[in-house]
Amino acid sequence: MGLAVHLASFSGYLIPFGSILGPLIVWLMKREEIAFVDSCGRNCLNFKISVMVYAIISMILMFVGIGFILLGVLAVFDIVVTIIAAMKASEGISYQYPLTIKFLKA
Repeated sequence: MGLAVHLASFSGYLIPFGSILGPLIVWLMKREEIAFVDSCGRNCLNFKISVMVYAIISMILMFVGIGFILLGVLAVFDIVVTIIAAMKASEGISYQYPLTIKFLKA
């Protein structure tokens, strides 16, 4: 189920706000039953909310020109780190995403 939390975040590439709603739904359904899902869900949601904040900042910086590059780098970073987190979750390890702002605390 920890793997499902991380993989659900890829729904954001198809559904608006899916990168937050997907993991949020899985996390809310299973966090009471499985402590590992609670940990993965908090880490994933903190990262996805952080990425959203960084994307908004990048969009603002598009007026200067550098935002286009930052947004591309951010998208690649998001995909790579989410895949790493999913692989760690399949091994039973709760992955701490880099550059994450802690919105949801344990």
